[in-house]
This record gives sequence, C-alpha cells and structure tokens, in this order.
Amino acid sequence: MKTNSIFGPLLLLLLICSISVVAQETSSEVLTLDQATALAISHNRIVQNSKLAVDKVNDQLAATRTLRYPTFNLYALGSQQLASLDFTFERGVFGTYQGLGPIPATETVISTPKQPTAIIIGSVTQPLSQQYRIRLNLDQIELSKQVANEELRQQQQATVNDVKQLYYGILQSQSAIKSNQQSVELYRELDRVTTDLVAQQAALKSQNLDVKAKLAKEEYDGLNLRNQLASQKEQLNNLLGRDIRTNFEVAPLPELTIFEMDLVSAQNRALDQRPEIKEAQLKVKQAELDRRIKKAEYLPDVSLGLNYVSPRNFNDFVPRNYASAGVIFSWDVFDWGKKSRELDGKRKSAEQAQNGLVETQNRILIDVNTRFRKVQQTRELLRVVQLAQDAAKEKLRVAQNKYQVQAALLSDVLQMQTGVVETDHQYQQALLAFWAARAELEKALGDDK
Repeated sequence: MKTNSIFGPLLLLLLICSISVVAQETSSEVLTLDQATALAISHNRIVQNSKLAVDKVNDQLAATRTLRYPTFNLYALGSQQLASLDFTFERGVFGTYQGLGPIPATETVISTPKQPTAIIIGSVTQPLSQQYRIRLNLDQIELSKQVANEELRQQQQATVNDVKQLYYGILQSQSAIKSNQQSVELYRELDRVTTDLVAQQAALKSQNLDVKAKLAKEEYDGLNLRNQLASQKEQLNNLLGRDIRTNFEVAPLPELTIFEMDLVSAQNRALDQRPEIKEAQLKVKQAELDRRIKKAEYLPDVSLGLNYVSPRNFNDFVPRNYASAGVIFSWDVFDWGKKSRELDGKRKSAEQAQNGLVETQNRILIDVNTRFRKVQQTRELLRVVQLAQDAAKEKLRVAQNKYQVQAALLSDVLQMQTGVVETDHQYQQALLAFWAARAELEKALGDDK
C-alpha cells in the first residue's frame, strides 16, 4: 500500500508541472507563423534594402528619360587680357572707290586694351538620331528594374523561409524543454524512490548513483535547451526587424495535413514561378539588348543646335552679340576596329546568358526533386514515430495495471512513463521536421508565402 500512495502524488506533481509550463507560455505575446512572416516582409532590413534597390533603378530610369529632351548649357569666361588683341586691316581691304580711293587708305591696326574681359556662351541642343540609342537604354534599364524586382522576390522568399525554419526550431526547442522538464521530474521521483530502497537495503547504491547521474544529465540538457531557445528567439526578432529583446511565445502548429502534389507538377510549378529563372530569362534579354545598343554606336550623332555668344569689354570693333542655329553632325569614321571587337564581346555575353538560363533551370529542378523527396521521407518518418508513440502508451497502460495489483515496481512504471514522454517528444520533432521540409519545398517551388 505504501507504493500505491507514491504513484498518486507523482501524477499530481506532473500535472502541476504541466500547468506551470502552460502558464509561463501564456504570459507573453503569442506570435503566429503568419504574423511572423508578415512582419519579416515589411520590416526585415535586408528586404528593405532590396526594395530600395528597386527604387534606385526607378530613379535611374527617370534620369535617363531626361536625355530625350533638349540640353541647355551656359558657359562664362572672365579673364584679364595678357596681350592686346590686335586687328590689322591692309590698305584697300574694304575696296577702292572712285573719288575716295582705297579704304582704308593705309594699313590700320585696331587694338583691344589689356583689361578685364568676359565671354558668355549659351547653347541649346536637341538630340535627333540619338533618340534610338536612348530608347534602347531605357529598355535596358526597364529590364534592370524587372531583375531587381525578381531579386526582391527572391530575398523575400529566402527571408520567409528563414523565419519558418527558426519558428519551427523554436517549437522544437520548446518541445524538447517540455520533455526535459518531465524527465527531470520523473528522475527526481525515481531518485527519491531508489534512495528509500537503498536505505531499506532493497536496492544497490550503484543503482541510486546511476539515477542521480541521469538526473544531472537531464538538468544539464535542460540548461542547454533554454539557452538555445533564447538565442533562437533573438535571431527571429532580428529577422522580423524588431528589438531582439522582445519577449514572445510561438503558437503550436496544426497536425499533419494532406499534401497532394506529384513531382512533375512540382517541377512545372517551380519552372514557372522561381524568381531565379525569371531573372535568368531577363538577363538573356539584357544581353541581346546590350548587343543592339553597341551596334547602334555605328550611327552618327545628329542634333539641332542653337548657340549664342556675347563678348564683353572688348574693343567696340568686336560684335557684342551674335547667335546661330543649325544642325550638329558627329561621326567617328574610323576607330581601328574598336566597335567591331566590342560587338563580338556582346555576342559572347548573350551566349553566356543563355547557358546560364539552362544551368539555372537544371539546378532548380534538382533542388525541387530533393525537397520533394525530403517531404516524402518526413511524412513516412512521422507515421513510424506515431506507431512507436502508440506502442509506448500501451506499454505504460499495461505497467500501470500491473503496478496496481503490485505485479510491477514503481520504477518500471516511471520507466514506461519516460518512454511515453520520449515518444511524444519524437512525434513533435517529426511533425516539425515535416513542416520544415514542406517550407523548403515551398521555397523551391517559388511560392511567395
């Protein structure tokens, strides 16, 4: 009867321990997985930098559009004349007239004194033939913007996956801590029982020492698990872009759900959605457009120009203002094969981009295949662990029945209880491993959430 009186308080102790754990978990903010991923997408600093990269390309696009419009230039030179500016007119340079004779009658020199002078030059230039190259450059920047958007998607997906993995890791640590706490309580009770048995000379001292050693090991493991959990929460807070000291708890995950997808569908979905493939396709277009831009350099530059020049403080003989309008033509007639060589390099870059696209597609297919098989493995492992969990519960039920008729020792019951706790923990670990593998597959498929 004495041993029967021990089992009741033990169950009460375990119940109180479980209630205290639940009370601790509900004392702070409960963060769901959906809330965590939403916070990461909106506040993660690396994601914010990727968004800023898209904004920078938009700024570059707006700046390049201004090249289509006229350019206005103002140039002013103020200087001190170091030598006089002389204008020499030969005798009769303006002609010889009847009754007047040659004009001028003698050689005449008009000089500008050594004094401060200024020249003001204004010009307006409207590009014409350059509009074709400008449009090609705008198309190139637009492709760069699309690449930046795909890189943003890729960073968002990587961040969401990191959040999920850390979230699952926290749940695994919490499950391990809970199992560890139950094991510590069981070993403490077992230590008390074996200590009494040793005092009654019904058990060996070595058995009691063995229990104490296992108890110390469980307490040490518990300390490591709590430290690991604290580090994981700090890392998750950092991913969410908030103070790493923010206290929170995570919500439990649902049980296993049906996962209906075949490998071929997964492969096609990844090829259609992965940002890396879209980025590689855009880079193929960029390489081809870059070749066209280089080829357009063979065209001459033709612009409309309006110029205005105003010399100041020169001799009155120098005109004060004069303006001109016309067509500006510029063309590099011979460049020693420079453009041709550069164009060949652009063609090779286009071939490299095409090879990179095929390599990216193959790499992604391998990734999807690996992640898909991992999900299958974790689902099967979950089934195996669930069977082991059922077996451990049945063993505990049999041991409890034997104990009540004094056909088994309390230590046997405690051992079976430890087995149930361990299989419960293994089931939680297998369930979380399945969700982690599924998250990796979702990332491999290119899902945005």
